[in-house]
Amino acid sequence: MTTTLALPSKGAIAEPTLSFLRDCGLRVEKPNQRQYTGLLPAVPSMAVLFQRVNDVLYKVADGTVEVGITGLDVVREHPHEDVLVIHEALGFGQCSLVVAVPDTWIDVDNMVDLADVALDLREYQRRNLRIATKFPTLTRQFFHNCGLHHFTLVNAEGAIEAAPTLGYADIIVDLTQTGTTLRENHLKVLPDGVIMDSQTCLIGNRKILRDNPAALDSVRVLLEYVDGALIGRNYSQVTVNIQGDDAETIAQKVLSSPLTRGLQGPTIAPIYGSRDGQWYTVTIIVSNKDLLRAVEYVRSIGGTQTTVTPVRYIFLERSPTFARLLELLKLN
Repeated sequence: MTTTLALPSKGAIAEPTLSFLRDCGLRVEKPNQRQYTGLLPAVPSMAVLFQRVNDVLYKVADGTVEVGITGLDVVREHPHEDVLVIHEALGFGQCSLVVAVPDTWIDVDNMVDLADVALDLREYQRRNLRIATKFPTLTRQFFHNCGLHHFTLVNAEGAIEAAPTLGYADIIVDLTQTGTTLRENHLKVLPDGVIMDSQTCLIGNRKILRDNPAALDSVRVLLEYVDGALIGRNYSQVTVNIQGDDAETIAQKVLSSPLTRGLQGPTIAPIYGSRDGQWYTVTIIVSNKDLLRAVEYVRSIGGTQTTVTPVRYIFLERSPTFARLLELLKLN
């Protein structure tokens, strides 16, 4: 039985999704560019279906496909009891859903000020604050939680940044990555008006994954690649030559610093044929955030000819994300 993975067919995260999967060793093949289907050679039991970002969620929700990649903002905007978030941070497509007001509103610096504006509109103009957004559910929840109740949501499609200028809304709630487009349209983000931070996530159909062992195993294979690549990109393999009396002495020097203990201690091998005493090659896996300090430390204990190689995968005893999935499904 074939399991299907739904991917974005267009939009801001479509190409980054393919690049992400390719970097994970999950290259997607599309034999016919005019069709909306593809193959995942690394997971032979899994097919690919290309859909719009919102439709990825709907397909997973109704069980047409078992798993999909879409934006976390889409999932939170359209919650469904049969949809579970398997991995909520794939590391790309980062953006924020924010409240933005005209920059000419110089007295509006936070949500409390905006609530005052809404009350003034209600009292003096006999109307509600108009909010243009594609996210009515999240917007409504956020504004109610902020104690702001006198507002009307205006459904907007396309570039809604122009809504205040065109006059059919007073403010907007929209996704932004850098804020540049908002600024170009004379809008400012309220510091406490960040509704949620979002990025691309992996979702699945709860019922199917719980009841279909074959589909669950296909997802396990997928997650092994994803977790292995995401964990691996945080580390580098450092290889350094060190002169010493014996491997044990060198090992103690390497292990004396937490920077160079690696994931499970160093691997040490003798270098044969040295003319100026015994030399050893030491290999350790080092966190990228500690890389330069680790290199400086091995220099301080006599290390030389240090080479650094990016780590493509680190496979742990089992995929951490798959272990969490089993917990969510109550199958562990």
